[in-house]
Amino acid sequence: MSLLAVRGISKSFRGLRAVSDASFEIPEGTINALIGPNGAGKTTIFNIIAGVFPPDSGSIFFGGRPVHGLRPHEVCAAGIGRTFQIVKPFAGLTVLENVMVGGFLRESTAEGARAAAVRILEPLQLAAKRDLPASALTLPDRKRLEVARALATRPRLLLLDEVMAGLRPTECDQMVEVFRGLNREGLTILLIEHVMRAVMALAQHVGVLHHGEVIARGTPQEIVRNPGVLESYLGEDTEL
Repeated sequence: MSLLAVRGISKSFRGLRAVSDASFEIPEGTINALIGPNGAGKTTIFNIIAGVFPPDSGSIFFGGRPVHGLRPHEVCAAGIGRTFQIVKPFAGLTVLENVMVGGFLRESTAEGARAAAVRILEPLQLAAKRDLPASALTLPDRKRLEVARALATRPRLLLLDEVMAGLRPTECDQMVEVFRGLNREGLTILLIEHVMRAVMALAQHVGVLHHGEVIARGTPQEIVRNPGVLESYLGEDTEL
């Protein structure tokens, strides 16, 4: 069963077509990737799903219910969490307090939000840094904190926007294991990613976006052998 169904969505900004009649489905319990060159419209699609922008046309269904046109906090409350490409934690708050902010969506007390935050920090290797200010974190830790804040909202679907960017291979591998563990616990994941090492290791299904259009869909193995994808995005010397 599809947890998320994106049907023919389009979006233009001042005459520039950012997304053009894009359609795809995300089966529940799977890990999926959306790849493509810079400017292909990937983050715009995330923003439409998350309620930042309404689509000019098309529809989005989550758990069988329409979510297109909802505001971001309503989409989040429905069960869609997301990270942002440029991580901006609350610098003056501690790591734990940052995660607690997301926890208040489902928890009515500080004690409940704190307990939920503590549970989330452990698998993300941030428990020992819970009392540090977020401004003191390294880039890999800020990436983990961004994921933790999204997880605190208890999503059924997690949208990950380039969380591997800027990480070393070993750090990417650690994040891959975290997401595999979350998926085993039942979380559905859709990630935008340029690090093909992570895409190949994680994704069961891949969609390729080019000039706002979905030009290919399939397994990672099928995608990396697709002539159109190789020409428009991956190239012959892609490192897998």
